[in-house]
Amino acid sequence: MATANTKQSVYQWEGKDRKGKLVKGEIRANGEAVVNATLRRQGIANIKVKKQSALANKGRVTDKDVTLFTRQLATMMKAGVPLLQAFDIVGKGHHNPAVSKLLGDIKSDVETGSSLSAAFRKYPLHFDQLFCNLVGAGEQAGILDALLERLATYKEKILAIKSKIKSALVYPISIIVVAFVITAVIMIFVVPAFKDLFSSFGADLPGPTVVVINLSDFFVKWWWAIFGSMGGGLWFFLYTWKRSEKMQATMDRLLLRMPIFGELIRKATIARFARTLSTMFAAGVPLVEALDSVAGASGNKVYFDATKKIQSEVSTGTSLTVAMQNANVFPNMVIQMTAIGEESGSLDGMLTKVADFYEGEVDDAVASISSLMEPVIMVVLGVLIGGLVVAMYMPIFKMGKVVSGGG
Repeated sequence: MATANTKQSVYQWEGKDRKGKLVKGEIRANGEAVVNATLRRQGIANIKVKKQSALANKGRVTDKDVTLFTRQLATMMKAGVPLLQAFDIVGKGHHNPAVSKLLGDIKSDVETGSSLSAAFRKYPLHFDQLFCNLVGAGEQAGILDALLERLATYKEKILAIKSKIKSALVYPISIIVVAFVITAVIMIFVVPAFKDLFSSFGADLPGPTVVVINLSDFFVKWWWAIFGSMGGGLWFFLYTWKRSEKMQATMDRLLLRMPIFGELIRKATIARFARTLSTMFAAGVPLVEALDSVAGASGNKVYFDATKKIQSEVSTGTSLTVAMQNANVFPNMVIQMTAIGEESGSLDGMLTKVADFYEGEVDDAVASISSLMEPVIMVVLGVLIGGLVVAMYMPIFKMGKVVSGGG
C-alpha cells in the first residue's frame, strides 16, 4: 500500500483529450509507465511524457505559495472579482515565476471550458486530493468563495503547525551539529599544539589530558573516515527513509515514542487529522471519501494506517466513534468529542474544537521545549567544551604549582 510519503518523480506531460484538444500538465508518479496508464484512463491520447530533473523541481511552487494563492483567490472572490480576473491579478503580481506560470496554465484550462477542480487535478504535485475535492464541492454547490475561504484557513493552520514542529526539532539538531564541528576543530587543530608543548615537560600527564590527547590522535589520523562515515550514514538513512515504506513506518513509530518530542508530534498529527476531517465534512464531502483525504494528509504512517482502518470500518456501517476507538491511537477526549458531534449532528464543529485545542497544545509544547532546551544545551556545551579546555590546562596548572612550590 503506497503512502503519501513514497518517493516519486515529477513528470510533465501533454496529449489530446477525447475532443482532440491539446492538454498538458504535471504529475507525480513512480515511472513513465504509470503516467501513461493514468492518463489513458482519463481518456488522454498521443501522450508525450518528460521527466523533470531534481534540480528543476527545487525552489519552485511551495506549500506556502499555494496557501497564499488560496487566501488571495478566496478574498477576491468574496469581493466579487470574476474568477479569471482573480487568476490574472494573483499570477501577474506574484514574485515567483513558477507560480505565475502555474496559475497561467490553470487559467488557460478554465478559459477553454474546464472546471476549476478539473484544472487543479492536472497538477497533483501542488493541489492534493483534499484541495481538489473541496473546490469541486464548492463548484457543485455554488459556494466556491466560501469553500475557498475555508480551504485557505485550513492550509494556513496546517502550514503553521508544520512550521512549529520544524522549529522545535531544528534548533536542538543545529546545536548538536555546531557542537560536533567545534569539538572536531579543537581535536584536530588545538589539542596537537598543546601536545607538542607537553612533550617538553618531561613529566607524566594527568589522566583526563591523556584521554583527550589519545582522542585527538584518533581524530587527526582518521578524520576523513569519521566525517565520511557520518556523511555517508546520514545520506543512506535519508535515502532509505524517503524510498522504503517499511523504514517510514518504523521511523514514524519511533518518532511518536521519543521523549518530549514524541508527544509534540502526536498532538500535531491529531490536530491535522481533526482539522482535515472537519474541513472535508463541513464541505459536504461524504465521510468515507473524506477519510481517504484525511489519511493522505496525516503525515505519519501510524495514523495513515489507523485512518485507513477507520475508513474500512465506517464503510461497513460502523460509527466513526467506534472505529476511532478501535484504532487505539486517539486520546479519550478526542473520541468523546467525536461521539458528542455524531449524536448532536455537529461533527464538523466538534472536530474543529478538537483541532483548536490540540493546536493550542502544540503552541504551548513548543514554547515549553524551547525554554527547556536552551539551559540544557548550554549545560551540555559547557561541560563538553569546558571539559576539553580544563583537561588541556591541567598539566600547566600542575607545573605552576611545582614551580611555585620550588620557589
